[in-house]
Amino acid sequence: MKLSKRGEYALRSLINLGIAAKVGRSLVRVTELAKAEDLPIKFLEQVMQQLREAGFVESERGKHGGYRLAKPSSQIHIGEIVRLIDGPLAPIGCVSQTAYAPCNCPDEAHCGLRMLMLDVRNAIAAILDRYTLADVVEVTTRSLVRDGLPLPFSVPLETTKTKKARGAGTSPAKRLSPTEGVIHQLLGDYAI
Repeated sequence: MKLSKRGEYALRSLINLGIAAKVGRSLVRVTELAKAEDLPIKFLEQVMQQLREAGFVESERGKHGGYRLAKPSSQIHIGEIVRLIDGPLAPIGCVSQTAYAPCNCPDEAHCGLRMLMLDVRNAIAAILDRYTLADVVEVTTRSLVRDGLPLPFSVPLETTKTKKARGAGTSPAKRLSPTEGVIHQLLGDYAI
């Protein structure tokens, strides 16, 4: 399973909408979502439309319109979003629960590759279906607060000139260690 750009943009935007809801922001314009994550606006509009049609976000039109989550972030599982945008989680069709397709091996019941890929699919599904958008929003906001950074959408949108004046965007992105994932943040020491 490889997350597509569409899937990545959907998840990043939903996380930002979850943060916005957490800080009391009722609506976020698509231009703000795109700017916050440096995403192409036209492509993001298509992604947001798909999320709206699936019932994950709501939109309001007009000058003060925008997007918000259609249901609490605790009711949106990450696996649902990945499946909606990118399809089945299975690395090969013969282990998919939602889009099974027979493979061309002579004995599927005794195929070692199929058994291995079944374990891969089960591990991916277990993680993505276990965590909700609320879990990811919590970990994200906790790490921002820990590092002394403002929460997105809690202050008015800055102009590029203001960001440059205070030096934003000049430091390289911090690389995450192998233990800084959502599971570690929520559960502490944990290994698969």
